[in-house]
Amino acid sequence: MIVGILKEIKIEENRVSMTPAGVEILAANGHKVLVETAAGVGSGFADEVYAAAGAELVATPAEIYRRAEMIMHVKEPQPQEYGMIRAGQLLFTYFHFAAAEGLTKAMLEMKAVCVAYETITDQAGTLPLLTPMSEVAGRMAVQQAAKYVERAQGGRGLLLGGVPGVEPATVLVLGGGVVGTHAAQMACGLGAKVYLLDMNLTRLRHLSEVMPKNCFAMMSSPAKVRELAQEADVVIGAVLLHGSKAPKLLTREMLKTMKRGAVIVDVAIDQGGCFETSRPTTHTEPTYEVDGIIHYCVANMPGAVPLTSTMALTNATLPYAVALANKGWKQCALENKGICDGLNIVAGQVTYKSVAEAFGMPYTPVEDVLA
Repeated sequence: MIVGILKEIKIEENRVSMTPAGVEILAANGHKVLVETAAGVGSGFADEVYAAAGAELVATPAEIYRRAEMIMHVKEPQPQEYGMIRAGQLLFTYFHFAAAEGLTKAMLEMKAVCVAYETITDQAGTLPLLTPMSEVAGRMAVQQAAKYVERAQGGRGLLLGGVPGVEPATVLVLGGGVVGTHAAQMACGLGAKVYLLDMNLTRLRHLSEVMPKNCFAMMSSPAKVRELAQEADVVIGAVLLHGSKAPKLLTREMLKTMKRGAVIVDVAIDQGGCFETSRPTTHTEPTYEVDGIIHYCVANMPGAVPLTSTMALTNATLPYAVALANKGWKQCALENKGICDGLNIVAGQVTYKSVAEAFGMPYTPVEDVLA
C-alpha cells in the first residue's frame, strides 16, 4: 500500500503523524511511504532522516492525496484539503466528528473512508490511540493552570502547592479518566489540594486507593460541582463521552460564583467543551476572560510539546497503521472489533451512531457496510 504522511496545516500544530522510526517499519512491511517535505520539522525530524528511513519526500500535499491509498494526519483535514480527497481513500487521523458538522458533511460528500483515532478500542474497551495524547494533555493542563493562576498572567497570584505556613491552591478535576487522572497526579505532585470527580463508583474506589493523600476522589453531581467550583482556584475539564459531544458541566451561573482570577482549563474542547463558556483558542492566544475567570481552551494542547507527543502517538498508532496497510481497512475491521469501532464514515455513510445522533443524520451500522 502507498501511505501518505502529511505536514500538519492546522494553526500552530507542530506534531507529525509518523516518526522516521515508524516509516522504517512500514517500509520493512513492504509499503511505500510518501512524506511531505518539512512534515517532521516541527517535531525535530529532518527530511533527511525520513529519506534515510526509506520514505519518498514529496513536495505538495496534492501529490500525496493523488498517489496515496491511506492518508495519515494528526488533526482532521482542513477545508483547503477537502477537494483533494478521493472517493474511497482511507483517512486515518483524529477527527472528533461529533463536534464538527462541517467536517462531517465534507467527508460524507468526498465519500472517504474515515478511521478515527479517538474511537478505536482495545480488548479492555479503552481508547488506545486517544490515551497517549490524553496523558500529555492531562499533564499539560496543570502546567498551564499553574502559569495562568500567576498574577502576571491575570490570575489570583497563587503558587499551586503553597509554602509552609500558607495553604495550597485548590484544584477541581472533572472526570477520572486518563486526562483527569494525569492532571490530578500532576497537581498533587505540585502540592495542591485536589478534588477528582467522577460518576463511576468502581473507578472512584480505584482512584481512592492509588492517588496521593492530597487527592480526594468524590462522586460527581451538579450539586457537588456547584459546591466545589466556589472553592476552586483551578478547574480542569477532563470529561469524555466516546465519540460524542462533551456535556456542559460548568455553567455560566456557576462561573459567577467562582473566585475572580481563577483558571479553568477545558481539555474536552475538541469534543465541544465541557464548560458552557468554552470556545476553542490557540497557542498564540490561549486564554480569554469571562466574568473574571480565565479560560484556557487550546484545542491541540499536545501540539505545544510536539517531540514528546509525536513519539507517544507513533508508539500507539503504528501497529494499527501497519495492520491497515497490510490488510486494508475492510479486512482489518472484519478481524478486529477495535478497528471496526474506529470506522466513523464509510463511502458517504455515517457508521458511528454518536456522530449521526449529533447532527440528526442517517445512521448505517458498520456491520451493514462490511457485509
